[in-house]
Amino acid sequence: MLLTIDVGNTEITLGLFTGDRLEVQWRMMTVAARTPDEWASVLTTHVGQAGYSTNEVRVAVCASVSPVVSESFTEGVEKALGLAAQLVGPESDLPITLDVEEPLTVGADRVMNTLAACELYGKDTIVVDFGTATTFDCITADRRFIGGVIAPGLQTAASQLVSKTAKLPATDLTAPAHVIGRRTEDCVRAGVIFGSVESTDGLVRRIKGEWPTDSVPFVVATGGLASRVAELSSEIEAVEPALTLIGLRLAARHLGHQW
Repeated sequence: MLLTIDVGNTEITLGLFTGDRLEVQWRMMTVAARTPDEWASVLTTHVGQAGYSTNEVRVAVCASVSPVVSESFTEGVEKALGLAAQLVGPESDLPITLDVEEPLTVGADRVMNTLAACELYGKDTIVVDFGTATTFDCITADRRFIGGVIAPGLQTAASQLVSKTAKLPATDLTAPAHVIGRRTEDCVRAGVIFGSVESTDGLVRRIKGEWPTDSVPFVVATGGLASRVAELSSEIEAVEPALTLIGLRLAARHLGHQW
């Protein structure tokens, strides 16, 4: 089996693949204070609860935007699985071109999204990834990442709004029935959810207006909160929650791994 690891600033997303099939995926909080032994214990527990043994994992690959956490986490992977997790990112030898001014600064998750979009869709694509930040990755049919947008994420916006305003309640990120809220909680949810939808659609339209080819790019959403925005969006055409993990699986193949 292949273990794919996406270390984000808020969450770590993991997936287990048999061949090209994603058998199971799960999320855990990104906790910088955890030791490698603690990560090893958590990982072993999750793999076991999914019905698998750590002995079944033959290859592990990791994309990270948090080097401190990934260093500790990959040490934990080695303790739990007895193998080293290969870090992949903008410096990896992959069949894509990072056609931007500073290619080595492109986030590893955006690199994986680009690779997955190129191989799954094979056409001009905008990937909207709803994580700690909401990123818009612009990818052409000839496998070029040409840049994009980084905006505040839904959870980030909601947390900041609640934490900075003493009388606002913490609220779940589901859309209320109406934009005009009659309770403070509904007002917050309307602002965060509908505001994110309008921001997403507006940015996608602006990106399309600057698109460098004659094609109209396909728009796909990924990330933990993708479905909540996509169902209200007029621009998002598809949702692939595991896009980054699929990119990691494709990267492992291109780098010569077998499992």
